[in-house]
Amino acid sequence: MDVAAGSSNDPVDVAAGVLAACRLEERLFDGFPDVLRPRSEEEAYAVQGRLHARLTSAGEGDLVGHKVGCTTAVMQQYLGIDSPCSGQLFSQRVLESEGTFPKRRSGRLGVECEVAVLLGSDISPRDDRFTRQDVGPAVAACCAAIEVVEDRYVDYATLDTPTLIADDFFNLGAVLGPFVHGFDVEALPDVRASMSVDGIEVGRGLGTQVMGHPLDALAWLATSCSSRGITLHAGEVVLLGSLVQTHWVTPGSTVAIVNDQLGRAVAHLT
Repeated sequence: MDVAAGSSNDPVDVAAGVLAACRLEERLFDGFPDVLRPRSEEEAYAVQGRLHARLTSAGEGDLVGHKVGCTTAVMQQYLGIDSPCSGQLFSQRVLESEGTFPKRRSGRLGVECEVAVLLGSDISPRDDRFTRQDVGPAVAACCAAIEVVEDRYVDYATLDTPTLIADDFFNLGAVLGPFVHGFDVEALPDVRASMSVDGIEVGRGLGTQVMGHPLDALAWLATSCSSRGITLHAGEVVLLGSLVQTHWVTPGSTVAIVNDQLGRAVAHLT
C-alpha cells in the first residue's frame, strides 16, 4: 500500500476512515483509490483493526467475537474466493435467540445459517499452526446462529479479497441461539441445520461442509490471529461458517434456522 509522494497521511488510517464513514452513514462503498487499496491480507487486517477502533468509538460497541467466512465449498464458489477470511463482531449487533435488524439506508441484507462456539479459555499466539485438537479444549459451548451480512457495495464483484477483508467481509451482526454447554465438539461435523425465510425453507446443510470439520475453521482463525500477535479470548464468540449459501432478503422478512442438535435462532429484518 503505497502513499502518494509527499503525503503525510497514514494510508492504513485513511482507508479505515473511508470505510468507517460509509458504514456509519450507510453509504455504498465503490472501492478504494489505488493509493489506499490494501495489497495483501496483512495490510487488509491492519485496515480492519483501525476500522474497528473507529466504529467502537462511534458507538458500535466493544468487539465480542469473530466471524470466519468462506469456510464451505458452496460459499467459496459463490464468492469466487478459495480460502477463509475473518472479521469481528460488535456487541451492539450481536443479539440473543431472537433479534431485529432494521432496514439500512442503502445496500441489502443477507442471512447465513451458522454454527458458533463460545470460548472458555484463551488461545494465545504461538509459532506453530493450530490444529482442531489444539483448539477444541478451548470451546466452552456451541450454538446455532444466524449471521446477518450486508452488501454495502456498489458492486462487490469488482472488489478484491483484501478490500473485502478490510471491511469485515460483509458482516453486519448475528443472532445467537441458546448456548449448549458440554456439547461434544467432535460431534460438530454431524450437526444438521435448515434455514427458512417467512416459513419457506431456503437451504439446509451439514457440519461437514465447514472445512470438513467446523473446528478446522477455529484452528484456521487461531493460526491467522496468531500470525498477527492476536489472542482469541475467553468469552468471545466465533461464527465458524455458513452451512448454506447466503440468502438475500427483503425488508419485513423473518428468518429462522433450526439446528437439530443445537437449537434455533430467529432474525427479523424490518
